[in-house]
Amino acid sequence: MGTPDFAVGILQKLVEANKNIVGVITAPDKPAGRGRKLMQSAVKKYALSQDLKTLQPTNLKNEEFLNQLESLNANLQIIVAFRMLPKVVWAMPKYGTFNLHASLLPKYRGAAPINWAIINRETETGVTTFFIDENIDTGEVIAKSEIKIESDETVGTLHDKLIDLGSDLVIHTVELIEQDNIQTQVQSTRADIKEAPKLTSENTRIDWTLTSEEIDAFIRGLSPYPVAWSILENNGEEMKVKIYKATTENESHNNGIGELFISKKKMRVAVKGGYLDIKEIQLPGKRKMEVSALLNGHSFNNNAKLL
Repeated sequence: MGTPDFAVGILQKLVEANKNIVGVITAPDKPAGRGRKLMQSAVKKYALSQDLKTLQPTNLKNEEFLNQLESLNANLQIIVAFRMLPKVVWAMPKYGTFNLHASLLPKYRGAAPINWAIINRETETGVTTFFIDENIDTGEVIAKSEIKIESDETVGTLHDKLIDLGSDLVIHTVELIEQDNIQTQVQSTRADIKEAPKLTSENTRIDWTLTSEEIDAFIRGLSPYPVAWSILENNGEEMKVKIYKATTENESHNNGIGELFISKKKMRVAVKGGYLDIKEIQLPGKRKMEVSALLNGHSFNNNAKLL
């Protein structure tokens, strides 16, 4: 059961390992793009290419869907980037239902673990398999695998690394279940464990009062998706801009926070303890551009700033 690209890599590894996949459950087709054409999920596209039976329920408690699911006679269910399951679904198979989560649980439970690990400047993360229970990402842990987070890591690069790591861990977990060789661990319930809440327009806005290193991590943790954003004030007008890439420059100064310094090739913004040199930006209605290319045809006022 899965929907986005992240889940495709795991499904592909299961197919290549000759596991007997009796069905694939994914999200219904959704309208997208200017023509609002119905688009298939990444998982559905791959499943159809492999002639795998595919179900796309809108309601996981629907009686017709539950009958279809039961008729598959699966003895194990694997969940990767899907949605919360009702007990009637996750309790159905003989060997249970396990989830692959892109963090080292119990840290970063929630919808966006890869993003928040980078935003919070962690030095390592990983993947975890666990049996599903009534709550979100709280079930007993089966296995984990760790990976280093590089200093220039983006959510895009880490996402791809975790697909490979997660694929191997899922195969390992399936084999442990096949061999009846599982020793699960109960997760900690401490309240101070870092969470990974859903990303929204509110929590993806850049706070320019942070240090250059914190802002850099924030931008990398949201690039290439959903992308960190800010309001750029120029010539008395305000516009929403997306920032994909920047580098840090540690340098003492007395400039105002958010103040922009623009030359022929560079766009620097004053922050606490230095500057952030913006490398890739997207203006409203425009495509993503390197700043050096943008400045060839776009001018900014001397008083321009990021809010």
